[in-house]
Amino acid sequence: MTHTVGESLDDAPWERMESALGHDPAVELRRTLRGLAGNGAAATEEDCHPLFECLALGTGRVTSVATAALPFVVALARDPDMGARATLVQLLTGLSDEAAKAGEGRVDAGWHEAWRRQQPRLAALLADSLPEVRREALPLAEGVGVLLGRWHAEADPTVRLPLLLALGTAAAGSDEAGAVERVREVVTEVLRAGNPVMRVAAVHAWAAFDPRAPIPELDLLGAVLSDPAVRPQFEALWYMPDSDGPLTREHVLSWTAFLLEDAGQTALSFVVRLVDAARRTGDTLLCRAALDEGWHLLVVMPSAASALLPRAGALLADPDDGVRYRAAHLLAALGVRATPYADELAALLDDLGEDEYFEGTVGDHARWALTRIGDQRALPELVERLYAPYRDGYGRGYGLGDPHLPEVEDVLTPLQAHAEVLLPAVRQVLRDDGKGGALTCPFLRVLQAWGPAAAPAVPEVAALLDDARYSSSAIATLVAMGPAAASAVPAVRRCALLDFPVDRSRVAWAAWRLGGDRDTALRLIGEAALIEDEAHYRPVDLLGDFGPAAAPYADRVRQLMEQGDTWLRPQAAVALWSITGEPDPSVPVLEECLPPIARGGDTYGSFLFAVRALTRIGTISPASRAVLDTVRGFDQPLSTYGDYRAILQDETIRAAIDDVLALP
Repeated sequence: MTHTVGESLDDAPWERMESALGHDPAVELRRTLRGLAGNGAAATEEDCHPLFECLALGTGRVTSVATAALPFVVALARDPDMGARATLVQLLTGLSDEAAKAGEGRVDAGWHEAWRRQQPRLAALLADSLPEVRREALPLAEGVGVLLGRWHAEADPTVRLPLLLALGTAAAGSDEAGAVERVREVVTEVLRAGNPVMRVAAVHAWAAFDPRAPIPELDLLGAVLSDPAVRPQFEALWYMPDSDGPLTREHVLSWTAFLLEDAGQTALSFVVRLVDAARRTGDTLLCRAALDEGWHLLVVMPSAASALLPRAGALLADPDDGVRYRAAHLLAALGVRATPYADELAALLDDLGEDEYFEGTVGDHARWALTRIGDQRALPELVERLYAPYRDGYGRGYGLGDPHLPEVEDVLTPLQAHAEVLLPAVRQVLRDDGKGGALTCPFLRVLQAWGPAAAPAVPEVAALLDDARYSSSAIATLVAMGPAAASAVPAVRRCALLDFPVDRSRVAWAAWRLGGDRDTALRLIGEAALIEDEAHYRPVDLLGDFGPAAAPYADRVRQLMEQGDTWLRPQAAVALWSITGEPDPSVPVLEECLPPIARGGDTYGSFLFAVRALTRIGTISPASRAVLDTVRGFDQPLSTYGDYRAILQDETIRAAIDDVLALP
């Protein structure tokens, strides 16, 4: 057969065919197909790789090149003397999936008929002599009936397991009469009499067409996944089409937890059970995997903290580096709630243990945890340790939802009370590595948050004013430092700016705030606010700082509050209140930012701004109180982040809600 493929390649009109990649793939395609045919049993997966590029798999299109190549790929995939048959079947399933998902007009007109002509040969792959070919061909099965026929004929357990999962998926998408019931009968029988791993697979298959199916089987799932003796069976059986190697027990655990994502408390009970079992048996891999799922729950469900906190605390003494790493990270994210474990965390400050997949050491996370608690044992060398990885051009890489090192400003910003201790090191970093440094802007934001407590760093901040990359941040930082930064006014006036109107307004504002002329600054900023061009920045946020002195511009501010965009209106509302001293009409505009969060929105930035502004004004309506009570009752983080920052942002927003609801 391979000889026939080689001879027939030149008969196709390749030169008239379209490529999705904008270049002619014919030469490379024919070379690869001919090479595969010539290599026969010696052909490898790598030999097939050029085909995936030539046929543009993953581009959302199926072109005439793919249509022409189809019979040759099918012939090679069916040839018992071909050495890369499983990879070729993967290519076929990929093309089939691409054709099913591609939009109108993105599939070659001849593709569907060409596929129909090959259907008998494709169906034969499901009964091939090689288990790996049968497994890879499962996505090619058309309908529940075909898969059920294979279920009753298939004897190889490494094919039966993915076949069972394929049955569940097919039943979920089938409109055949009785399809779900026939698959349910199969699944029920496996649950009754299958081996432990197949029983777990049966739960997954059932969940495909009945999402609540895993809940009654939690005891089964917990018992099988936590049994150390069963672990090797997962890698012996759990193969999936188009997957490199078998899934481990830990992969299946994660997938199982995902099945419970809409039942948060049930998922938490499942995870806690696995953590406890792992601690009893000393099963390190299980403990790591269960802690990972516990972490993922915590960042979407704050109530998980009460169950996870004591377990993470106990695991700080675990002999495994990866377990201690996860435990310390979880406790750091929980902040003051981890106070009972402060001594245990302090004992880990010099722990160099790491996890293979995550950044930082156990000691790094223990130190961060102590800063979150407010324990001064974290302070010695804190700044140096935070900055050390960046000195040599540190490039970070992490999964957004996985444990990782915190951002420097997330660690230092809350430590204003310890500024006197930390400032010398921060100033040294800015002197040594300020211009062009990896963390110059984050350090400026930290100093801005510290406000007057950071005033000793005026010289280092002022030195950045002649660099347009940092001047805007440096100006804001100097203003936050207050009168102690007055000596920087001349440098502020001559600072280097990017060509943005906002920068010129901020220079005038900053010079006034640091002791300069108020009237000159007010006139310049007021004139900028009067500009009608919508593309022009209107500095109403700065104008509000002048209070009643800005009364000549009150009508313009009111107009912007009524007619501005969603960012400008709340800013103008606060400015108008600052100028007039009247809560109305500013309060109703600010309160418009609250209901979207109660309805499931994610505009947390404007929500937090409005809540803090209402606290400043000192007024809130009964309707908005009810909205905030609703939001405060959510068992979800008030954040769009998917890592530790979800917890930090949630804490910040909830604290602001508490403040405004405490108003009389």
